[in-house]
Formats: sequence, structure tokens, C-alpha cells
Amino acid sequence: MRAFAALLDALIYTRSRNAKLKLIGDYLRDTPDPDRGWAMAALTDELDLPGVKPAVIRALVESRVDPVLFRMSRDYVGDTAETVALLWPEPDHPPETVAPLTVANVVDRLAHLSRSDAPAALAAMLDQSDAEERFALLKMATGGLRVGVSSRLAKQALADAFGLDVEAVEEVWHGLEPPYPTLFAWAEGTGAQPTAADVPVFRPFMLAHPLDDLRVDLADYAAEWKWDGIRVQLVHVAGETRLYSRTGDDVTRAFPDVAAAFATHGVVDGELMVRGDFQGGEAGSFNALQQRLGRKVVSAKMLAEAPAFVRLYDILFDGTEDLRALPWTERRGRLEAFAARLDPERFDLSRVIEAEDFTALEAIRVGARDAAIEGMMLKRRDSPYVAGRRAGLWYKWKRDPLTADCVMMYAQRGNGRRSSWYSDYTFGCWTEDGELLPVGKAYQGITDQEIAQLDRFVRQHTLNRFGPVREVEKTLVLEIAFDSIHESKRHKSGLAMRFPRIARIRTDKPAAEADTLAGLKKLVT
Repeated sequence: MRAFAALLDALIYTRSRNAKLKLIGDYLRDTPDPDRGWAMAALTDELDLPGVKPAVIRALVESRVDPVLFRMSRDYVGDTAETVALLWPEPDHPPETVAPLTVANVVDRLAHLSRSDAPAALAAMLDQSDAEERFALLKMATGGLRVGVSSRLAKQALADAFGLDVEAVEEVWHGLEPPYPTLFAWAEGTGAQPTAADVPVFRPFMLAHPLDDLRVDLADYAAEWKWDGIRVQLVHVAGETRLYSRTGDDVTRAFPDVAAAFATHGVVDGELMVRGDFQGGEAGSFNALQQRLGRKVVSAKMLAEAPAFVRLYDILFDGTEDLRALPWTERRGRLEAFAARLDPERFDLSRVIEAEDFTALEAIRVGARDAAIEGMMLKRRDSPYVAGRRAGLWYKWKRDPLTADCVMMYAQRGNGRRSSWYSDYTFGCWTEDGELLPVGKAYQGITDQEIAQLDRFVRQHTLNRFGPVREVEKTLVLEIAFDSIHESKRHKSGLAMRFPRIARIRTDKPAAEADTLAGLKKLVT
């Protein structure tokens, strides 16, 4: 456990991607089974543990230290796990000599916690740990490491450490179970490569670079609309169907209507949406789709009111035949033939946009916002289907973002590397009566230097404190870029922004001149 705790501590304070790869790789090489397998599961968010509620941890630490001290420390540190790890006192009666904790026995204990014995069991583990180990333990117990490592980065580190192809690792990943003994046996050359045969596994998506100011020749590139849903991969093999999100998460249970309709052996790539006339008269809004995301059980009413379907972009496998090495034009023909065998109520094809040249295509793209479509995709006609982003093959040409000048109202400490900074900002716009109402929250789009600038503003202009949140003087204007804005019953303003990010800090603009709710409502789609 000590080595894993040291790894997490190092990852939090490491910004370099290459340095993170080395840290994880060194740990995986130096750590025996099954600890490294459970650590890998934690880093890739594959640990299936019940999770200890934050309220249990707060009650536990407040039974050992002064509650006021804990709350003040939590406000200063910004992270509950780190605060408890640092504050946890030495036990009055140290436990008798016990074997050091390992990642494997921590996972085993956490997996078997009941609501009644969780406090005592967790306290016993905290008592035999140092501060670094306590931090790692609490992060595992609450179900989120937040150490700046994505699932893909962890798999890349594994591949680099043992000289494997990361795409080969991804190919078999969803057919394996923690702590991955067969994976590490393959990595070390003591076992055969795991096989994905007869298992509906996830294959990494092909991604696109932003087009930016580049212009392309339409003789070499095909254009399609970029629809506003969630990218999914459908896999059917050996009588089983799975839907995977772009990050490889299994979302099958949220969309049983689509899964039940995909019974043809193969693997396809497409955009999952719900029926409606919002997007070009052909699909519902992302907001409508969002009502079904993350649900373990979907009601019959929801299935009837928001039926899902997939707009197909590409095909990876037709039966057992791997088509990924074929050029896009050939795959497109195979996709059209494959789609003809599917239920048209649940599956249709993403149309190719016909345009005489790039200038004509630009004119067509102008209508994307009015049609509530996210933008366009440009794909080289000879491109194979390869995982990740490859220069020159696929481009995304998103519609230009909307912007609004908003006033900062509240700030909250961030997570992980940003836990010492006020880096999450709630902002609002004016009503006709001169009241500010929140319209969104953002933490992306600005540099570390700008975060430091905003952190100073928050500390110097605080009006009230609510735990880790501070209310600030309503004097600073932020230019917010966002993809779209929708009506929302959950927010007092009645509005919710999609993908808000900070475009500029407007120190040149008085708060009184920020935008109004009435102006934002004109942008609602």
C-alpha cells in the first residue's frame, strides 16, 4: 500500500505526461501481483466498490479531532481525503503488530464493508497507516482518485512499461477482470495474449483534430454533419450486445431499446440520440438525451417519450471480418450494406454532405447553428480506422461558440492539483430588476497564471463563506464561451449553458454592463 500511496502522491504533483507515464510504469514493473492489478483498476476507474459516503468519513474524523478544527482545515485544504489524512491522530492504543496494508487487502476489506461496520473498519485501517497511505485509502473508499490520470494514460503507461501496443491492450481490456493476472502474464512474457474472441469488447475510437483555419480539398475529403448526441460503439458477438461510450464506459443498461435492436454480428460507430425535431428536424436535443444518461433503470414512460436511435458513422467489424484497415470509401459502402439489415427505427446513416468545393461547404456550415447541429466532420476518403487522433485524417469543424459577459458570483476550490486554488467559478447575468442570477459554472479555458489572478481576486473580495465556497463582490466580468443554452427547471435563472468555459477575464468592463437574462434567452435553442 505504501508504494501505491507514494505513486498517487507523486502523480498529483506531476504535470508532465511523460513523467506520469514513467511513474506508473515503474510502479507496475516493481510491484507484484495482485497489488499492481488492483492499482491499475483504481487508476482506470474499474474498481467496483460500494463506496463510503463522505458523511461517514466526516463523522469519523470529528470523533477523533475537534469538529471546528476539521471544518476550518477542510476549508483551507479543499479536499476531504487530504484533510483527514493529515489530521488523523495517532491512536490512543496503537494496534498490536500487524502486517502492513496491501492494495489487495484494502480492496478486499472495502468490498465487504456493511453500513454498520464501515466506521470501525475504516478507522482500524486509518490507525495503521501513515498520512500518504491514509490519503490513498480514503480516495479508494470514496470512489474517485482524481490524480490527473485518465484511463487511457494508465493503459499507455502499462503498454510502455512492458513493450506492448496500447491498442492491443485496449482491444482486450473489457474482456478482463481485476486484478488482471492474464494481462500481466502476457505483459511479462509468461502467458499468452488474452483474446477478445466471443466477448463484446470495446475498441478505441478514431478521433478528429480541430480544423481551425485549415482548408481541404473535397476531392480528398468527405463531409458529414457532426450531430449533438454521445458517440457510441455498438458491439454484438456471441449473442451479446454492448454499447460503449467514447471513454469505453458500458452504457448498455441506459439504452435497452437500442441494445435489443442490434442483433447483427459486428461493430459499428455512431451518434446516440433521441427522437425529436430539434436538430435539423431529425433528432432531439442533447438536453433530451441527457435525461436518460447515467440511469440504471429506464422506465417504460421514458422509453416511450424519448426513444433512442443511433446515426451510424462507420463500421469496424462486419461479422468477424476486421474492416479497420480498409479506406473510408470502402468502409462506407460496407456500412451502407450493413445498415440495410438493421431496424430503421433504431439505426440510420449519417449522410454525406455534397458540395462543389470548400467555399460552398462553408456556406452550408453557416446553417449549422440555426439547425442546432454541432458542426461538420471532414474525413479523408482513403483513411483507415485507427485509434486516437492521426494528423491529416479526420477533422472536426464545429460551429462557432456563443459568448456572453457574465459576473462572477461564487468561487470554489478545485480538485487534485487545483485543490489549493479557487478555480471553479459560478457566474450570473442581470434580471430586468437588477438582480444577478446564476447561469453557469466553469473551470476550464484559462491558464494557471489566470487562475492565480482569479484566486487573488476571490481572497481579496470575499463577502461570505459557505464551507469550501466563497461569495465574492459582484464586480468582476468574465467572458464565457459556450456551445448552446437551454431552458432549465433546475436553475433559478431558468437557463443552463452547455460546455461553458472562460474565454477572457474582462477587467476592462464594469459589472453593470454585463449581459442580461433577457439577452441570453434570445439565444435559447
